[in-house]
Amino acid sequence: MGDGGVGTALRFRDFRYIWFADLASIAGDQLARVALAVLVYGRTRSALAATVTYALTFLPALLGGVLLSWVADRFRRREVMVVTDLLRAVLVAAMAIPGLSLLVVCGLLVIVVLLGSPFTAARSALLPDVLPGDHYERGLALVQITGQSAQLAGFAGGGLLVAALSPPVALLGNAGTFLLSAALVRFGVADRPAPAATADRREGGTVAVLGAIAGDRRRRALVLLAWLVGWYVVPESLAAPYADQLGAGPAAVGVLMAADPLGSVLGAWLFTRFVPAPVRGRLVGVLAVGAGLPLVACVFRPDLPVTLVLWGLSGMLATAYLVQTQAEFVRATVETERGRAVGVAAAGIIAAQGLAVLAGGLLAEWTDPATAIAIAGSAGVLLCGAVAVAWHRATTA
Repeated sequence: MGDGGVGTALRFRDFRYIWFADLASIAGDQLARVALAVLVYGRTRSALAATVTYALTFLPALLGGVLLSWVADRFRRREVMVVTDLLRAVLVAAMAIPGLSLLVVCGLLVIVVLLGSPFTAARSALLPDVLPGDHYERGLALVQITGQSAQLAGFAGGGLLVAALSPPVALLGNAGTFLLSAALVRFGVADRPAPAATADRREGGTVAVLGAIAGDRRRRALVLLAWLVGWYVVPESLAAPYADQLGAGPAAVGVLMAADPLGSVLGAWLFTRFVPAPVRGRLVGVLAVGAGLPLVACVFRPDLPVTLVLWGLSGMLATAYLVQTQAEFVRATVETERGRAVGVAAAGIIAAQGLAVLAGGLLAEWTDPATAIAIAGSAGVLLCGAVAVAWHRATTA
């Protein structure tokens, strides 16, 4: 990449190690998701049980973001990352024990996902200290690009690896990625002191941070824009019925599901590579609104190639605005509250995506998949437009 590309963030040693550790964990997690789905379905022959198990790899993060993100503001953030990685390695290895009750496996899985919240909060709070100035946005974009790529590779190759290795061995592989991540962070990232003590370190700390975000016009607009990205993930959840509506067949489902992640990779790279840093903040609202417009066009029931372009364009614009929204939000938050604020914001994104996907499913039942996606895009356009106006007023006041 050129000097202005996202790869410039890799010049910073601490970020390189954090990035490698994160990449290893994501790849391992995707492998574990496939392994768990195969393991549970193989034992129960129940699609519902496999789906519930898959949902458990995401949903506890909502609770963890609210209840556990304070850890990243109380202890040294490098140590938070190392300890949570080690704990997750032990728990995932335990899940690979032959004959272990599925109820116990699911219980261990919930704890593993919960522990991911303080890790993510600590990593996100640490990045602004690791990457100075404009390199912070480039680092976020690189994390987004490689994260999406690792997820695609994990899903694409996970099934083959699980078939070759067996689910328990694949789970042990995931435990190994957590150990690798812990080692990379511990020995590659400089030690930094815990955030300075504040009067807000008590049981109501997270509630206090929520109140502080709600009372800050800039951060309130930013977090709302981030949460509204949920409307733009609805197409991915409706890929199967949409493909059926087009008469494209099952083979098109995977291609449709890949359109948004591929657009995300392109959007993160283009935005940080070609848009000057002073301009990015001003484009947040425009991009947020623009991300919904391609989905509105689905009301015309375009054929498969056109749909792929529309969904990819939506993912590209949504990721571009989300990267900048996250950067602006973290910069606007004082260092001693950063972990909790990021944890709450991330939990809200997960909740918003879940609610939007549920709404999209209900709309598809009442209408049809194409209309439901168009309505979701319209909701995103209208709501993001209103919040974008609030963001503009907050930054120009």
